[in-house]
Amino acid sequence: MKSGFAILFLLFTIRLFSQEVVEWRGVNRSGLYNETGLLKEWPEPGPELIQKIEGVGKGFSQAIVVGQTIFITGIKQDTTDILSAFNFNGELLWETPYGRSWTRSYIDSRSTPTYSKGKLYVSSGTGQLSCVDAKSGNTLWKIDAVKNYSGEIHKHGDAEAPLVEGNLVFYVTGGEINTMVAFNKDTGKQVWKTKSLGGTKSYASPTLINHQGQEIVLVQTADNLIGVNPLNGEILWSYNLMQYHTHESGKGAQTNPPLYFNGDILVTSGYNHPALMFSLSDDGRSIQLKWKNEDLDTHHGGVVLLDGNVYGSNWQNNANGKWASVNWETGATNWEQDWENKGSVISAEGLLYLYEEKRGNVALAEPSPDSLKIISTFKVDAGNGPHWVHPAIYNGRLFIRHGDVLMIYNIKE
Repeated sequence: MKSGFAILFLLFTIRLFSQEVVEWRGVNRSGLYNETGLLKEWPEPGPELIQKIEGVGKGFSQAIVVGQTIFITGIKQDTTDILSAFNFNGELLWETPYGRSWTRSYIDSRSTPTYSKGKLYVSSGTGQLSCVDAKSGNTLWKIDAVKNYSGEIHKHGDAEAPLVEGNLVFYVTGGEINTMVAFNKDTGKQVWKTKSLGGTKSYASPTLINHQGQEIVLVQTADNLIGVNPLNGEILWSYNLMQYHTHESGKGAQTNPPLYFNGDILVTSGYNHPALMFSLSDDGRSIQLKWKNEDLDTHHGGVVLLDGNVYGSNWQNNANGKWASVNWETGATNWEQDWENKGSVISAEGLLYLYEEKRGNVALAEPSPDSLKIISTFKVDAGNGPHWVHPAIYNGRLFIRHGDVLMIYNIKE
């Protein structure tokens, strides 16, 4: 499994740099960051805080870093989502409105921009998709994708991080007319759209996988997990996920991006919905359920795969959860343990970074199928609101956003 994972990581890394794509949750949205030379243990008060940028706007989205520029979204005025660029001195380079924010519940901006070859792609809380020049902040094109394509947004707003591949940017509309639309990433012109299988948009962003040489876009609506041919929008297969949403809370709330490895796809979405593993057929045109696990119902903090085991937090209720590990191949639970509260997880250089959502505790942990092995901890003490943002790592720096404050820590050896 280790050698296979190394090959997978290498392929994703090649894609990342050859396509010049920087996106939410690192390499192929897997929660893995291609970083080396990081601290294996933090000093007692935590790693050095080298920059604190205040006033980035209210938001739940990650920052992404391209070269020496930080890009982040947030609400700074009224009900408008704003995309901002900062340098590492914390100076604002530009800021650009890109759409109407969500105003019904949890109004903070939630779309993490995707960077590709000098352009940024971002979606507002109400479904306007924009392309912005990364150097100047000028809007190059904008589409009201939900309105124009009769899309339907789930009850807490649009949280999609746009997926970019080749000359296309993909957007999930949901609704009864379409499921997904592909646009030319330079012009915003429609290239194709799929038929609808019903169901609103979910909160989960789509991912691109390469299965035995065939690229497939994995899409989650409120109702289904769907495989789409990125060349023409053909729906290759679908599987009803709503049948497992037996808990009254969170019906249709697919919350995390699917995770793919070695022909298998894992989805997990909190609310007592079981984690589900599917096996893809060799030709990529069908899937079948391989196993389900009741312990890894990750709310919205993502999961990571390391050396054949999956790590993440689970949902006890909306305010509380534990941490768990599951064997990728069998679905057997390795362990379920308390540590502060549920939250988000990423990984770099073979270690786990946990960020719990209630009090802002951050941990460096060793992945192990035996138990949760915490190495070091510290606590975020700036910002307001729940600690829902996934951490990110770029150039030996750990980026943690809490509300309208972005903190940058030096974690280089």
